[in-house]
Amino acid sequence: MKKSIVLVAIVAIVASAFTAFKSAKKESIVLNEEVKMNVNVVADNVDLTASVLNWKGSKPTGSHNGIVALKSGSLELKNGKLTGGVFVVDLSTIKCVDLAGSDGAGKLEGHLKGEDFFDIAKYPTSTFTITKVKNNGGKLAVTGNLQIKDVTKSITIPAMITTENGVTVFTSEVFNINRTDFNVKYGSKSFFDNLKDKFIDDMMEMSFVVKTKA
Repeated sequence: MKKSIVLVAIVAIVASAFTAFKSAKKESIVLNEEVKMNVNVVADNVDLTASVLNWKGSKPTGSHNGIVALKSGSLELKNGKLTGGVFVVDLSTIKCVDLAGSDGAGKLEGHLKGEDFFDIAKYPTSTFTITKVKNNGGKLAVTGNLQIKDVTKSITIPAMITTENGVTVFTSEVFNINRTDFNVKYGSKSFFDNLKDKFIDDMMEMSFVVKTKA
């Protein structure tokens, strides 16, 4: 009787050990597959000299457009497909392209960097963090959290990616944001009366061109 009990116990121990071994082996295989699937994921892989945020603001008497450089960034790719990314915009680099070389450019750039607009002394950067990517027939719907000043809002922008000679380029179409949603209220008819034709449109146009390093 005792021998039977001992034999049963041994069989149970061996079976348990075998099950644990199979489970560990399965987990190892899954982990290896995940590693293989993520071999293209790279952090801080953006070419900052070739990446830019374009902007355009309008008012009744005309418009101004310019660029802002990135401070840092990453594009996360899995098997050649975009899965995530972060673009950190350096607001100290705001440039007005249409007035380039004139005193007006410096005046406008200083105003945009000041407390009335983006207040870069307090908020030196803006960030777009990709949270979801959906492929709509070759065009991407990229959802992410846009942070400007002390406000973060989820937005979705149309974009596409291309890869050539080891360089991936993320190009968004022009998208619009309401600047007042981010506490940029200067010259807004939504908050100030009697502006007449001196107001500035609440809606701003933006677009990204972000390239990875070769």
